[in-house]
Amino acid sequence: MGIILASHSPRRRELLGQMGITEFQIISPDVDESVEPGLHPSDIVEKLSFCKAQAAMEKAGPDDLIIAADTVVTLDGVVLGKPKGEADAFAMLSSLSGREHHVYTGVTVLQGDRAVTEHEETAVVFRALEPGEIRGYIATGEPMDKAGAYGIQGLGALLVSGIKGDYCNVVGLPVFRLGGILKRFGIDLLQNKG
Repeated sequence: MGIILASHSPRRRELLGQMGITEFQIISPDVDESVEPGLHPSDIVEKLSFCKAQAAMEKAGPDDLIIAADTVVTLDGVVLGKPKGEADAFAMLSSLSGREHHVYTGVTVLQGDRAVTEHEETAVVFRALEPGEIRGYIATGEPMDKAGAYGIQGLGALLVSGIKGDYCNVVGLPVFRLGGILKRFGIDLLQNKG
């Protein structure tokens, strides 16, 4: 049995390594990420993580265990995707300034005909941001490939005044929840360590 991470995200690769999973293959699934309107964010991320896992299954062996995830940032129930440009990033970060928003990550573990899909939700609070700070952060380039236009694991940490829930979820992989799912597949990451 091999382990496959169905993601091209370097952050998810790092988090998997931190969990003690160092031997895994990466398959970047090509899936249509459009979903029907009106879905709750938790349903969106669960659906997309499952679709990514299924797409990776086409390139996997029959016994391989596939891990897939999808993350969205929401403000007042509205999903904030990746910014389309600097003006879009500025608008997103300005809307998050001084407010609480929510990060949802769906995670799917798929092996053969067995799949478990769940999600994690984390509340994040931004401090009030000055326009010059927002422009300075955008100039670093960090916001441009991130949902919600920030990365909490990088300079974006300077924007965050509080968090309630799983920090790793905001980075892009709910480690606590994934560990519990993997245990149901017979992989106990704390068993026989030391």
